[in-house]
Amino acid sequence: MKSRYLFTTTVAIVFIFSCSEDELLPAAPSYPDVAQALWPYFQSFEEEAAARGLQIDLANASISGEIDNLDDGNVIGRCQYGRYINNHVTIDRQFWNRSSNLAREMVVFHELGHCFLGRDHREEAFQSGQCQSIMRSGTCCCRDGYSATTRSYYVDELFDQD
Repeated sequence: MKSRYLFTTTVAIVFIFSCSEDELLPAAPSYPDVAQALWPYFQSFEEEAAARGLQIDLANASISGEIDNLDDGNVIGRCQYGRYINNHVTIDRQFWNRSSNLAREMVVFHELGHCFLGRDHREEAFQSGQCQSIMRSGTCCCRDGYSATTRSYYVDELFDQD
């Protein structure tokens, strides 16, 4: 009788403590065919869209992504789309390895702006010479202004439907 009580008590304790608080939290999203290092930026893109009233589900949007060498001069990111490659984001490995999280975010958001939002490049500049859009090409006439201070402006502009 004593061993049955001990067994029942042990099973109850194991059951209670085997369910950690982490298991009660929703699982972080995963993105099929996307390099895991890009996942936090894809998730942040979805969260920023949601904060602006847009529901985006990149996991089901057939967008793939990788970090690889881009040997196209000064190109640090690319969105490929067309007949054979549909909505594929590539971020340059050298850029990725030397860049801050904020710079990585800017480039991933820019490429998702092409691949998911269908945005083209926008080259307008403020009088200060800073780019008006995160969607600037980087090959024209304005200076990048994306920083912790200006981030909300540029993310607002990225998701602006007008």
